Amino acid sequence: MSGGRHTVPVDVHLLAVRDGDQGPQVLLSRRAGNVYAAGCWHLVSGHLDGPWEDMAAALVREAREEAGVIIDRADVRAAVTVHHRAPAGGARIGVFFVVDRWEGTPEVMEPHVCDAMGWFSFDALPEPMVAYCRAGLDAYRAGARMAVHFQEPGDPIAYDRSVDRLVLLPGPAARGAVPDRAVRAFAAQAVGRITAWTDVSWAREESRVWRARGAEGGEWYVKLHQNDRFHRREVDALRSWVAGLGAAAPRLVAADLTLRAVVLTAVGGQTLHGVLHPPEQQRLIFHRIGQLAAAIHHSAPPRSAADGLPLGKLERHLAGALPHLAPGDEKFVRATAEKAVGLAPLEAVPTHGDFQLRNLRWDETTGALYVIDFERSEDGPAVRDFVRLCDAWHGRPDLFQAVMDGYGRSFTPAEEAHLTILSVLDSVSGISYGTAHDDPELVERGRRTLARLRAAQRP
Repeated sequence: MSGGRHTVPVDVHLLAVRDGDQGPQVLLSRRAGNVYAAGCWHLVSGHLDGPWEDMAAALVREAREEAGVIIDRADVRAAVTVHHRAPAGGARIGVFFVVDRWEGTPEVMEPHVCDAMGWFSFDALPEPMVAYCRAGLDAYRAGARMAVHFQEPGDPIAYDRSVDRLVLLPGPAARGAVPDRAVRAFAAQAVGRITAWTDVSWAREESRVWRARGAEGGEWYVKLHQNDRFHRREVDALRSWVAGLGAAAPRLVAADLTLRAVVLTAVGGQTLHGVLHPPEQQRLIFHRIGQLAAAIHHSAPPRSAADGLPLGKLERHLAGALPHLAPGDEKFVRATAEKAVGLAPLEAVPTHGDFQLRNLRWDETTGALYVIDFERSEDGPAVRDFVRLCDAWHGRPDLFQAVMDGYGRSFTPAEEAHLTILSVLDSVSGISYGTAHDDPELVERGRRTLARLRAAQRP
């Protein structure tokens, strides 16, 4: 090792955050006078006064001196640390702290170095902004605890997305919270730099889904499929008939078969899974569900189906489900399968394949219904999409009628026969899968469906 030890100054930055009408807001001040980056927006910040002052004490002091607010040291929380190098070559360590409680109203206290102060939404940050400050904000929003922001000679002092030098350094606690490097690079190439990742994967699925927020405030979903077949199904559906659903479904932004990854536009609403609504609103929602099912099934002309009902895996699934079947269930399943042999196939139309409440989203404000997750999409009989929805209207004839009214017609006798058989096969498959993957909810749903179907066939 040559030369003396490298030393850098340490400065502290205040992330004062409050709730605004459009979401969280952060306090910013505009630098003025004979200072570095005059005219640019920055966080309330400053240097440690000396070796006797610790970082939290420095933050409390700077907040009082620059913004006139009193912060209790107990309310100071560590946010992110950024190792920064300015375009001129000087390096420093910036420690960013988040605070959401204080006394007083923030105001300009040092007009010779600051000429404005205000609250700004994280999605509408002012320009120009010091690139170093923007790096700390973006790292904080991404959930990183540490980051590097080394600018190159000639880089602007103000933030410029075309020369963004921020590199996030996730810690061990964040492992798995963000996609791996290749998927992050794929997503960034598709939509630009992403500053926040939120894992929103469904608990029982092997596929992974993240909500991604971009540096300029856009929002997308990034999904990894568990196998090539699911990836191709979803991509094929999104590139073909899903477009006919309009705003009711996401759009495909990018796809990569090697990674089995897709980037999708975000849709609104909240999942209908596990949510209770007043009866009148439930009927409205189920009417819209029927309309959406009709839109899916009419998105392409029907064609003749050469394949019959999917009985090939019944024995394997039945073997896995047997320990959890009620007395008489196995006999009922086999008798139902025998009836399938003589049934003529139905016309094939585009189907969602997993049309159930957890893949449907409802916007309370606009009354809009959205559908997501097309990895099980394939051509098949239209009633295939009602197999997993039947449980939602069981015991509620008004909801069943609302779906049929929205769909525009009732099931034919042939469709009712196919629906019963498909429901039995799906139940056995769900019990077998749920047993193997320790998913009691899936097992219970299958048992409940078999009990319902058996009760419906009794005199």
